[in-house]
Amino acid sequence: MSEDHAARAARAVADTPEVSAPPAPDPRRWVLLAVVVTAQLLVVLDATVINIALPSAQNALHISDADRQWVITAYTLTFGGLLLLGGRVADYAGRKRVFLIGLAGFAVASALSGAATTGWMLFVGRGLQGVFGALLAPAALSLITVTFTEMGERAKAFGIFGAVSGAGAAVGALVGGVLTEYASWRWCLFFNIPVVAIAFAFAVPNMRESKIEGRARYDVAGALLGTVGLIALVYGFTTAAGEGWGSGLTLGLIAFALVLLAAFVVVEAKVRAPLLPLRVVLDRDRGTAYLTSVLLGVGSMGMFLFMMYYVQQTLGYSALQAGIVFLPFPICVVLTATYTAKLLPRFGARALMTLGAALAAVAVLALTLLEPDSSYFGLILPVLVVMSVGMGLVYTPMNNVALSGIDYADAGVASALVNTSQQIGGSLGTALLNTIFTTSVASYLATTPGDAVAATMHGYHVAFAVSAVLLVASAVLVCAFVRALPKTPRVTA
Repeated sequence: MSEDHAARAARAVADTPEVSAPPAPDPRRWVLLAVVVTAQLLVVLDATVINIALPSAQNALHISDADRQWVITAYTLTFGGLLLLGGRVADYAGRKRVFLIGLAGFAVASALSGAATTGWMLFVGRGLQGVFGALLAPAALSLITVTFTEMGERAKAFGIFGAVSGAGAAVGALVGGVLTEYASWRWCLFFNIPVVAIAFAFAVPNMRESKIEGRARYDVAGALLGTVGLIALVYGFTTAAGEGWGSGLTLGLIAFALVLLAAFVVVEAKVRAPLLPLRVVLDRDRGTAYLTSVLLGVGSMGMFLFMMYYVQQTLGYSALQAGIVFLPFPICVVLTATYTAKLLPRFGARALMTLGAALAAVAVLALTLLEPDSSYFGLILPVLVVMSVGMGLVYTPMNNVALSGIDYADAGVASALVNTSQQIGGSLGTALLNTIFTTSVASYLATTPGDAVAATMHGYHVAFAVSAVLLVASAVLVCAFVRALPKTPRVTA
């Protein structure tokens, strides 16, 4: 070994953080699990609960159709864009400390959002919810890992954590419907405050602090470039609704976003401790899995946004009825994803993911048949069931592919990136499809003035058709690029 090589090796060893030995089993670990699961439920719930309340919030705050998507994307963009950085901050600054900061900040941001008197005040509050959620979620997951040291108990804890995460969408739909119907859309956000207060009170005495010892390395530049670039891209899509796709402002914003995202890639290739090691996404199979996750986020968020408006404003359902209408979707997703784990060893990831994406595409395409008086049981419910089965068929093998062959040091990033890519896909998809909807409605009214109902239905049909095309693209990508893989993740040291 040369002297230079030996010196570099010595420096690498010196720079490697020392991870503390796992503590003895904590007698308060099950109380801690209840606190962590409650916090995770809030984070997942807040991504969906506002969907039910959105029509009421839009009317109350006089938010335009072009801007209403910011109520959703302000949360999902900041949450998804900062999730990886939040995990690094929790590891180095202390998981308990960051968890408590995330809880407190989430409550304050929820209060700000619920008290909003203008659309922009609501957008800012939702963005802050995403920021603190990005601290809260990875800290919660890390606390389970370091608290439950016995493998059987850890598996049980992660099972409970996963079940609650999966049920969050169903709970969000139901809670959002009840609160909007019998209180106000604002209580969909105020609801977080007493729950956070109870979780905080139990967390302080029952959590042990844990963190990685060593010099902290935060890729702040990467986090800012990535998040601001995505926000600029969403803003460019939104601007197109009023200015047109060919306007200087729209093209300038999209060009600025692409420059920032290109700079993000350059920074990640050069920085010593990148937020996103490029080797994780440049692998053919994993890269396809993450791109599929983005496209699924586009399809699912677009469907939920427009279907929520359709059932409430076109069919005249109440907020509570709308929440009940969508309950079959998350329930079927969880059941199908659970059963898919048994099918994976027999059929492999590529076949299941291709079939699932194709089913989701067919379901969304069927929504182009919606009429102003379509039957729930005749069309809407079958679409929800078929799409949920399709999504469930994709999720389990997609997670498997995302971790296949990954190095131990990258396992946390690879796992978090699935959630991050879904959030980013939902943000971009909501902005893009909402703009397509508004421009389609405006174009229809320009040629057929006065027929607002027909114009709205035309907008829905175009948005659903574009969403279906993107889902078909995901099926083609999976079929073409996902290779035969091991049936379980190969995490190598």
